[in-house]
Amino acid sequence: MPVNQDKKKIFPIWANQISLNKQVSILKTLTYFGQFNYPLTREELVIFLDQKISSVELTDNLHHLKKSGLIFQAGHFYSLKDDPALFETRVKGNLRALALLTQAENKSRLLYNFPFTRAVFISGSLSKNFAGEDADIDYFIITKSGRLWIARTLMHILKKISFLFGKQHLFCMNYYIDEENLKIIEQNSYTATEIFTLLPFCGDNSINEFFRINNWVNLYYPNYELKNLQPRTSVRSSFIKKFFELCLDNGFGNKIDDYLMKFTANRWKSKESANPITKKGRKMGIRVSKHFCKPNPDYYQEKMLKSYFRQLKAILIKFSQLCEEQKSTFLN
Repeated sequence: MPVNQDKKKIFPIWANQISLNKQVSILKTLTYFGQFNYPLTREELVIFLDQKISSVELTDNLHHLKKSGLIFQAGHFYSLKDDPALFETRVKGNLRALALLTQAENKSRLLYNFPFTRAVFISGSLSKNFAGEDADIDYFIITKSGRLWIARTLMHILKKISFLFGKQHLFCMNYYIDEENLKIIEQNSYTATEIFTLLPFCGDNSINEFFRINNWVNLYYPNYELKNLQPRTSVRSSFIKKFFELCLDNGFGNKIDDYLMKFTANRWKSKESANPITKKGRKMGIRVSKHFCKPNPDYYQEKMLKSYFRQLKAILIKFSQLCEEQKSTFLN
């Protein structure tokens, strides 16, 4: 039976392939952020969709997904869960983030003045403008090539001192790369989202170079535009930073950096054998090389992605079944 144009307007969920694809894209995006119990606004949906969409198309497709009972709306927010508490938590978290971002700016200035630091970004939930009641400030840091371990060790001395004052949550420096290793090799939905949302607070040309080298993010987010950003705050390197770098820009500095890398690697190897757990219940571990120090993706990233794909499969099966049901009802 041919489907006329009027009937297409009534049942675009299955009669219009373009509309169908865009609805799948919306479901994928809401499923991903649903892992973090984070509802999205219309504007955020557009940014994080894996294809282009017009305002009219977005309105129409959101309407049909809500009508089908697959997504829910509360105020400006959309989610796969009909849970008012999620929307309330998001609003409160956004307000807390405003205050915490001010502290993050001040702490970023401090970290940037550590020797061999070239850029300081805010990452994690705070970079997405959200802060829970026990939120940390997470940092993504770029260092001078070959001096990552000196920079990291000095920063982590500060971290140890911060425990004495109960301020350790303000100094979570958990991801380091140097100027020789700017490309993120784990290229997936998780890393693309984390790069997409990084907030550069302090730094030099390495900021734009980082975003240029990691333009593979466009494969996941076609609405992403290559960032040409100035850091949010302008900081001049202090005399102490320059002096310290001058003193260690030699063979002696190379030996110190190599020693600190080996020391940290051995320490964490021993530490991981005891199966340490974070306060959020996640296993702790890092991966180490001369040019990077990062959380072990096997302990969180991989598990999160498996959970995401499992939930995405379930929602897409449900979506497909609804399409078939509507098509069968319509044709019969």
